[in-house]
Amino acid sequence: MASILQKKIKILFFPARYQLLKTYIILFLIISTGVRLSFLCWNFSEADTAISALFTLFGVGLFFDIGTIAFFAVPYALYLFISPAKFYGSILDKTITYIGYALGLFIFMLSFFAEFAFWEEFRRRFNFIAVDYLIYTYEVLNNINESYPIPFLVGFIFLLILILIWITKKTKAFYYTFHSTTAFKEKLLPTFTVIITAILYGCFIDNAAAELSTNRYNNELAKAGIYSFFAAFRNNELSFPAFYNTIDIDEAFTHVKNQYSTDQFLEKDNTRSIKRTIINHDSVQKKPNIILICVESLSAKYLKSFGAAQNITPTLDSLAAHGLFFTHLFATGTRTVRGMEAITLSIPPTPGRSIVKRKKNKNLFTVGEVFKQKGYDRNFFYGGDGYFDNMNNYFGGNGFDIFDRGRGFIIEPGIKVKRTNIHDHEVSFENAWGVCDEDIYKKVIQQADKARLTGKPFFDFVMTTSNHRPYTYPAGKIAIPSGTGRSGAIQYTDYAIGQLLNRSKTRPWYKNTIWVIIADHCASSAGAWELDIADYHIPAIIINAPYTPKKIDTCCSQIDIMPTLFGILDWSYTSNFFGKNILKMTKDEERAFVGNYRKLGLFKNNQVMVLSDQNKARFYHWHKATNALTTLPIDKAFLKSTIAYYQVADALYQHGGLKIQ
Repeated sequence: MASILQKKIKILFFPARYQLLKTYIILFLIISTGVRLSFLCWNFSEADTAISALFTLFGVGLFFDIGTIAFFAVPYALYLFISPAKFYGSILDKTITYIGYALGLFIFMLSFFAEFAFWEEFRRRFNFIAVDYLIYTYEVLNNINESYPIPFLVGFIFLLILILIWITKKTKAFYYTFHSTTAFKEKLLPTFTVIITAILYGCFIDNAAAELSTNRYNNELAKAGIYSFFAAFRNNELSFPAFYNTIDIDEAFTHVKNQYSTDQFLEKDNTRSIKRTIINHDSVQKKPNIILICVESLSAKYLKSFGAAQNITPTLDSLAAHGLFFTHLFATGTRTVRGMEAITLSIPPTPGRSIVKRKKNKNLFTVGEVFKQKGYDRNFFYGGDGYFDNMNNYFGGNGFDIFDRGRGFIIEPGIKVKRTNIHDHEVSFENAWGVCDEDIYKKVIQQADKARLTGKPFFDFVMTTSNHRPYTYPAGKIAIPSGTGRSGAIQYTDYAIGQLLNRSKTRPWYKNTIWVIIADHCASSAGAWELDIADYHIPAIIINAPYTPKKIDTCCSQIDIMPTLFGILDWSYTSNFFGKNILKMTKDEERAFVGNYRKLGLFKNNQVMVLSDQNKARFYHWHKATNALTTLPIDKAFLKSTIAYYQVADALYQHGGLKIQ
């Protein structure tokens, strides 16, 4: 009796005409589960592998896989629904079915292979980074081509598709689909089941619902890559008031302003402003040239100064011993544009995309405005095309001249900026991301030579590219062969900085130039925790400054570097910044802001409060030795402070408070 009932249910949901659709769904579920299992094995030691945790992981994963395949099943289900019985098995029916099935398999197999590459780099399912990569196809496709054996992979994908089609034929799914006598009324239930499932998932199932564990790896593994991709496509900018814990906005501003009580606020009648005057009375204001090197993906752990086993950063280690070396400084995010935002705007990260990539990012009060008020020229140097990640529009829209490896992409209309191309004859080596670090540094020196003749001081923001996959660089420069991994790229990056400084020392402007070397973010943000504190730890060094070289162990943030530099120069200036002079911070003022596109953290005294969407907050103690987080009861004062910082930062951006008045 039970077997008869099971057979009727099977026929009811998948009549003969729908057997290929059923096979397609089952294959996807099996392969997706296999991918999830592969990622689990890949990071088995970091994941929570308790039986209950694994049961939850694979159960939630299956739930999201069903939602994913429902979306892709809708077109074919509709085709089967509208096709009349006399059309079954015709040449056109077979042609549409075979092409559609092969295309569907190709999309899935390609996405699964792409997930492996993405997981290797970020230890995450697809997110807004993957969405951005679709926009910048030139850099991304060239990077993939230089990093992976593309002809082999494409050939392998096609081979797998042929094998899957052969397996499908063996199940007689094609035969039943083409030789069925399924009536119209029998097609109602399977078709509308697929459609309603897709609608329910699309309208009511948020990707964050997969995050049931305190272990970040388990949460990522439970997700489905394609589902995560489209979720990120829809939600690359999050409303702070709608998704995060908030307090009264005036109370938030009051709390933040109290952190700068020694400064003179300019708009006393405007409670929703942090614009103020920073006063320095120590001595005469100095106006040296400033060259800031923002190094791609340089985690602190790679420097021997921080205990690295390899000796691949001799230049930086030497500079650390002869400059101001910030040993306890943290990046605000996990992407280059987030580092740029932190350094130039001196602001905590806001949820979603970096302000560099958003609308309303022109005519902002950046550090460039302070330099402008002091009579400086401002330049942005990038070895690739600054169109990538909207860098040119951001820097150009905020008064910087551009020096990049442009390929014809224009800057937004209305932005008046001088843009100088790095020409072919100036390039000795180039990969997908741009010219090698030595080449961009030669351009920096060339422009500094020209600037000296004008008599005006300059501020250069230089973004490097060599420490990025595919990790290729000019041959014969260092011992590690090009393209063999990150260690070689880091050693070449270090070597290039050494060459830059050695060449600059022969120039008359060198003695009057301060160098700021800081990473944009760490090499990886992957980890088992919501926010892995160790994976935000970056080096920062200021050299040639009128200050006694020393190690500075103050816990601080990327947003504090430029206010610290202004303090070293004894500048009095207008500030709209959240950052402080690290050299004058009290123990109670020490803190760092860390986050990703959804999680926002305040790190202080080895404790971290993490705000996340869906109005959630968690409080942890950080164990430095193991990088583990232990859950603590919520500290209400700590929570209020965290909310206030991030709520004010978001409000200033949303309501024009970051604009030049």
